[in-house]
Amino acid sequence: MNVREDDDTETDRPAGNSRTLTLAVCSAAIGGTFQYGYNLSIINAPTNHIQRFINETHWEHWGTGLDTSQVTLLWTVIVSAFSLGGLTGALLAGPMAVRCGRKNSLLLNNSFLFLGAVLALTSRAARSVEMIIFARLLVGVNAGVSMNVQPMYFVESAPKHLRGAVAFSSAVFTAFGIFLGQVVGLTELLGTEPLWPYLLASNALPGLLQLLTLPWFPESPRYLLMDRGNKEACARALGRFRGGADFSLEMEEMLKEQADAGGAMAKSQTPWDLFSNRSLHPQLRTVMAASSAMMLCGNDSIYFYASYIFLAAGIPVEKVQYVSIGTGACEFTAAVVCNLLVERVGRRMLLSGGYALMAVWALVFTLALTLQGYSVPGMPYLSMACVFCYILSFGMGPAGVTGILPAEIFDQTARPAAYMVAGSLMWINLLIVGMAFPFIVSYLNALCFIPFCCICVATSLFVGLTLPETKGRTLAEITAEFDRRSLLKKGPEKQGPEPMKEQYQLGKC
Repeated sequence: MNVREDDDTETDRPAGNSRTLTLAVCSAAIGGTFQYGYNLSIINAPTNHIQRFINETHWEHWGTGLDTSQVTLLWTVIVSAFSLGGLTGALLAGPMAVRCGRKNSLLLNNSFLFLGAVLALTSRAARSVEMIIFARLLVGVNAGVSMNVQPMYFVESAPKHLRGAVAFSSAVFTAFGIFLGQVVGLTELLGTEPLWPYLLASNALPGLLQLLTLPWFPESPRYLLMDRGNKEACARALGRFRGGADFSLEMEEMLKEQADAGGAMAKSQTPWDLFSNRSLHPQLRTVMAASSAMMLCGNDSIYFYASYIFLAAGIPVEKVQYVSIGTGACEFTAAVVCNLLVERVGRRMLLSGGYALMAVWALVFTLALTLQGYSVPGMPYLSMACVFCYILSFGMGPAGVTGILPAEIFDQTARPAAYMVAGSLMWINLLIVGMAFPFIVSYLNALCFIPFCCICVATSLFVGLTLPETKGRTLAEITAEFDRRSLLKKGPEKQGPEPMKEQYQLGKC
């Protein structure tokens, strides 16, 4: 397949229509953040089957079985391999997005997915647990790249008044992937003992769909202009994405941003450049806090260990798989609703309010688990309802707004590096929480959600105090608001002639 840049081919294509942007979003997301959600949830259904497979293969190879703690440890390694791969993908995403472009990076990213699918599909026949681990690692690399590159492609292709809604669709497809993965993992479908390798390899189908559709859509207009220096290709891409609407003002804004960044094909910044530039520290702190909290809040751990949570809440074993589907349905519903509200309510309100609601439900969940220990009737179902409400609150803000922030508060040269930092923190914290969560449940029992409650409260306060509203504002306006807030924090000593006078006196002395 030819994934060459659009510069030479777009001249022969007919003008697009108003549906081009919508179809491009669907094509990019079905092989992008959809894969993250799908691969996050499909690993839960075959938990018992794979653990049994681990024990069987160890007996075949070494003549001895494994005790429960050893099987759990190997299972944790399989689960955590996804996070390690995601961290690798997050580090690859920045250089890939700059060198190959946003669209081509998404296309090339499917190579990791297909190789992982082959390993998962053949692991049972090869009697190899190591192949499952490497398969999950490669799938994680795919998710790490797409989680960073896809929001860049969306934000850079959407008009300003739809920027939030288009970018938030990444969260919608993530939630849809989680829900569909849970459905496919039912015992009536692929969640049975003989079919679990096919379940793990089923992620190849969305990747194939992306390979067949995404090449027909334009590259990111901002990438074509500011990274490639091709104004004509940028205008053609804008023409297709805007469906014939006038984009002259948008083009002028992009040219001004290009000039402010240092002219055509300005050098992209590295993560070290971001940490070295003190003027970007307020934006960087905000992105780092939001990205870390997205995983430290414990929401994704629910999908890794959904069965354990609902069994601990008292849900009967035969009903757990159907209750787990409700978690994915909740987040998908919340993401769709939030996609309709993000351009009305604003980013800061959704992000800060979402974490505040999560903190409330974490406290109620803790109370329900505590009362359940005293055999209070109805508490298992209250616990289940709290988990659903926790996920709903997460989907209403943090799930989607977090991915928008780096694209909205950093310019074109800093954006890939910002996503590298944000993505790395997300995956590192997902790895930490994924490995620690079973032990948290084991040691804290009914109080297992108290640490997550504290993180949600701290994040809600931090975002509410530091993040300016970005809805409908240009990068220059957002940057000016960050600078204004930074000056207010530093106080008057930075302003006026007094520092100059002190400097003069020191110099004279």
